[in-house]
Amino acid sequence: MTTIAQRSTTAPVRGMAWIAGGLFLMGSDDFYPEERPVHPVSVDGFWMDEHPVTVAAFRRFVKATGYVTVAERPLDPADYPGAEAADLVPGALVFRMTRGPVDLNDWRRWWSYRPGASWRHPSGPDSNLHGRERHPVTQVAHEDARAYADWAGKDLPTEAEWEFAARGGFESAAFPWGDDFAPKGRRMANTWHGRFPWEYEARGRTNPAPGTTPVGAYPPNGYNLYDMAGNVWEWTADHYTTRHPDPAPSSCCAPRNPCVDSPSANDAGTPPSAEPFPRRVIKGGSHLCAPNYCLRYRPAARQGQSVDTATCHLGFRCVIR
Repeated sequence: MTTIAQRSTTAPVRGMAWIAGGLFLMGSDDFYPEERPVHPVSVDGFWMDEHPVTVAAFRRFVKATGYVTVAERPLDPADYPGAEAADLVPGALVFRMTRGPVDLNDWRRWWSYRPGASWRHPSGPDSNLHGRERHPVTQVAHEDARAYADWAGKDLPTEAEWEFAARGGFESAAFPWGDDFAPKGRRMANTWHGRFPWEYEARGRTNPAPGTTPVGAYPPNGYNLYDMAGNVWEWTADHYTTRHPDPAPSSCCAPRNPCVDSPSANDAGTPPSAEPFPRRVIKGGSHLCAPNYCLRYRPAARQGQSVDTATCHLGFRCVIR
């Protein structure tokens, strides 16, 4: 584990919010094992995008640079031993509702690899971006998010920065807005309505069907950041570990600006994954998260995502330090 070098900025950045930083308790002991243990961490101040990078912003990047995303490139047979040549075509993972209840331990029941799926065609080659300019861009692999950040003169947030910002000033609340998921009956994030993955309860114009919503469709948190829960998962800079490090003996010794910058830097002592691609931490949950399956639309929630993988519920936002 190393620390990220800090880069100062003195002027406000359009579309970004200033996060003053500070000492906070990272993680949670109340939900999933990978969120444990709770431990004090310190982060310096930084600017963060007010919302996930949108389709319109990513289109400007591609137009300016000619960038081709991972999902649009041919697959290297060496990276996928045993795969049929006919299957090694550009594409990405796409969600489909099931017809009824299924085994929730088998993600293949609702996810499938769709040739032709990409940020331009998030649900497959027969889909498009019409009317989605203000939606978060999806079907971006970690390399794609990194390339955009470099072009924009920004960085991807560390897991610690992301979680500190998501909390919005609430020290230990379950959600970015407090402990009540729906205060006074008001939905605060784009999450799954109903029993995942087969039953979805439409909620008017905002959530007529499972999928992303325009950024800003739900209220911001205390730091004026939108979609820090639900809508899309977001890439971070950290390599994934199966648990957090043990707490420092005192708050004076808390890690400052930590970042797991190597797949072998696993504090739990487990070896690097035998998979051909390392995993990075993603945060925030998505529109596919539901209490009966994935209660991860919380600041402390975290998952590991293979860096080569693009999905229709995964995006990113950037920071400036």
